[in-house]
Amino acid sequence: MASMRHLSRFAAIASAAVTVSGAYIVYKSSIHPARARADFTPEFEEGRLLFKPSGLRWDSNWDMYEKGTKKLQKREGGGSVDNVEECKEIKPTAIRHLLFVRHGQYLEDAKNDDDKVLTDLGRVQAQQTGERLKNLNLKYTKLVCSNLIRAVETADIISSYLPDVPRQTCQMLREGSPVEPDPASSRWRPEKKQFFQDGPRIEAAFRKHVHRADPDQVGDSVEIYVCHANVIRYFVCRVLQFPPQGWLRMSIGHCGITWVTIRPNGRVSLKSLGDTGHLSPESLSS
Repeated sequence: MASMRHLSRFAAIASAAVTVSGAYIVYKSSIHPARARADFTPEFEEGRLLFKPSGLRWDSNWDMYEKGTKKLQKREGGGSVDNVEECKEIKPTAIRHLLFVRHGQYLEDAKNDDDKVLTDLGRVQAQQTGERLKNLNLKYTKLVCSNLIRAVETADIISSYLPDVPRQTCQMLREGSPVEPDPASSRWRPEKKQFFQDGPRIEAAFRKHVHRADPDQVGDSVEIYVCHANVIRYFVCRVLQFPPQGWLRMSIGHCGITWVTIRPNGRVSLKSLGDTGHLSPESLSS
């Protein structure tokens, strides 16, 4: 009987050990999903991905503005230089506040982009957004907009509330398909060539507009970018160093304001994502 009790006790201990080991494996997989699943979309051709997160740690040189980068190097006494040994490091000191505004509601059923103008509701949304930006009483340094008509019309209305803010147009901010989303959408399935064509352009737009302040910028800046939901969502993933394939998991309503702050050391804060609190309840749409 004593031997039977010893065997029963051993079996119980062994069973508990197996249970704990299994739980530990599941736990390790849950806290390290990147290790358990290296590719977010198995069928996606990874070689075409223009940005890949470096891992679980923050990449402080995500915009290539740290020491050794030409943008931070100037010869003493002025002028640029190619030889790093001949120059001194010039660090940014200003903060950039980037306010990304999605355009207002538009005629989605129109066949041509030029015919996708704002609806009456879209114009009201743009007016309320312009009033909101004006009431914030910030010193805006510029307003940049996509060249698609719905963004241009939205920017025109916003500019009427901010007449002294310089205007620019950037066709790289046009709407498009930045990267194949994961999980895939059941309703929105563009051809793969669309990602191949739009992805590099939208990534180039990110590198052009989203970075820490240039070393010669004096004083903080507040910049407005009127563009599109896909572009803004991709930018948010990129600047936060999240997997870019997750951009479709977010939703931004018409005239929603997304506020990104970039500090001189490259640290990034997302202060708001698609904020529509300035719109009246009857003006909300997506």
